[in-house]
Amino acid sequence: MDDRLIVALDVPNALAGLELAQKIGDAASFYKIGLGMLTGGGLALANELKQEHGKRIFLDMKFFDIGATVEAAVRGIAQYDLDFLTVHGDPHVVRAAKQGAGSSGLRILAVTILTSLDRADLDAGLIVPGDLAEIVTTRAARAFEAGADGVIASPREAALIRALPEARGRLIVTPGVRPAGSAAGDQKRIETPATAIASGADHIVVGRPIWQAEDPRAAAQAIQAELAGI
Repeated sequence: MDDRLIVALDVPNALAGLELAQKIGDAASFYKIGLGMLTGGGLALANELKQEHGKRIFLDMKFFDIGATVEAAVRGIAQYDLDFLTVHGDPHVVRAAKQGAGSSGLRILAVTILTSLDRADLDAGLIVPGDLAEIVTTRAARAFEAGADGVIASPREAALIRALPEARGRLIVTPGVRPAGSAAGDQKRIETPATAIASGADHIVVGRPIWQAEDPRAAAQAIQAELAGI
């Protein structure tokens, strides 16, 4: 199995998530569990998929708080032996998260700018003016300097981030990935799986095009076939 594909289990609860993972079977080995399932048994599902089914797990929590709180939260997550955890890309948050992860194998991924946002959204949020791709790249560089193991960015910024000296040996994980012909949904900065990987992404995150498909396993297999040529 090619673990460059991370399937987002954006379903309401752990039972639905486990059922989906079982439908997909060996067509995927890496799953993302996010905030939407936090109160629906998300941590329990993460542990079950990791320990009982041998899957890799990306816990997408996007922590953002004062350093001491982030450090404590990450220390608690680290005991689950998961693979990836997201925090906001602010340097103080990244540093605290790395402290919390300690010597565990949990890799801290820093969120740059959400793939559902564009320049108008940044203006509404009073984010510094300027080109969005440049802001993403600058945030990525600062997150790497703070110790992030990788960053979350759209595939449209992957090549710029990969070119950073600070990016050597670091991960780039790209949501906002849609197979050709798929609806964009609430994503605004999207590319196909092949384009994302060719641009420098190590992993792509795909949700609705798989879990909303009539045959989720076949949808995952189609993406795996696309990646096999890269």
